[in-house]
Amino acid sequence: MALPARKQLKYWSIAAVGFAVVMWALGNVLLPFILGGAIAYMIDPLADRLERMGLSREGAAAVITVGAVLAFLILLLLIVPTLVNQMIDLMQTLPQALSNLSDMAHERFPDLFEENSRAREILISLWKTVQDKSVGLLQTFVGSALSLLNVVVLLVIVPVVSVYLLVDWDRMVARIDELLPRDHAPVVRRLAREIDAVLSSFIRGMGTVCLILGTYYAVALMLVGLNFGLAVGFVAGLVTFIPYLGAIFGGVLAIGLALFQFWGALEGADGEMIRQGTDWLRIALVAGIFMIGQFAEGNFLTPKLVGNSVGLHPVWLLLALSVFGALFGFVGMLVAVPVAAAIGVVARFAVEQYLDSRLYQGLSHRDASSLTAPEPGDRAE
Repeated sequence: MALPARKQLKYWSIAAVGFAVVMWALGNVLLPFILGGAIAYMIDPLADRLERMGLSREGAAAVITVGAVLAFLILLLLIVPTLVNQMIDLMQTLPQALSNLSDMAHERFPDLFEENSRAREILISLWKTVQDKSVGLLQTFVGSALSLLNVVVLLVIVPVVSVYLLVDWDRMVARIDELLPRDHAPVVRRLAREIDAVLSSFIRGMGTVCLILGTYYAVALMLVGLNFGLAVGFVAGLVTFIPYLGAIFGGVLAIGLALFQFWGALEGADGEMIRQGTDWLRIALVAGIFMIGQFAEGNFLTPKLVGNSVGLHPVWLLLALSVFGALFGFVGMLVAVPVAAAIGVVARFAVEQYLDSRLYQGLSHRDASSLTAPEPGDRAE
């Protein structure tokens, strides 16, 4: 006999609380395994396709592993050194760029910097808020990602976990299916398929969008002649999966660097500043690159590669990233997307059940008719 709904709810609530406690206590330790599982999940369709072509599961995993190693070595030899150098130079240049922008603002908008100016107080307040949030986010990221596991260990463990999970993926899914409660197995399978459809559309689609936009930003900015164009394109593409953040963050960074580079103030041999004409064309081109990228993302890339029926609203995604990041740190941000997708699917299922329930519909037509008064000829004698 099946357990009553109240007991089932109690058991599943205990399991959910236990999962949250484990995530909170062991988040840093679980980081490489979560990353490995995410990579295996994303590559599994490719392994399935290779299996349909005649390879065994182990052979498909071996082919994918060799291809990934070769691609990584090519990136390591051709792109990574330049990217690392540009990132280091960018970190060293940003303070001077901010100082120059401050001098420009003092020169162009002196009213903003007058003592007791309301605009000045607002700017100072906003700047302190940004500094506090940035420092807190950086501390959370560094503390969660690097406190217990350094980068070398991460680079060693994640590929190993990914390969093992990729080889055993189908067997793990079958085993989990065998352990499902028999009374609820059909519903759980249906919800799992819907969650998989949402995740595959979002993660694989947004991964492709991030790669396309990151490549576009990097190549376009380097062609314009912007210093650190590769680094800026990499950063903008990396955070594109967060709605609007890639274009806003990358655009602000790129335009700020363009103002610093093309504003027209150069230091001469005697230490004096030499004024030149500001290269407005290149500054406008940098701004136009991000406007075109944002337009292409919103109107072509995301609808085509991700789809409009994924069910992850940007506001819901931002809320999930914020909440899970605050509760569980960097690991929480990694699991925020799948958990948000699962909650969205379960919420839609709950709404369907509610709309089909007596609570929403009230008395059905048949029940209502049975309660109406009988005709006079039908009354009992």
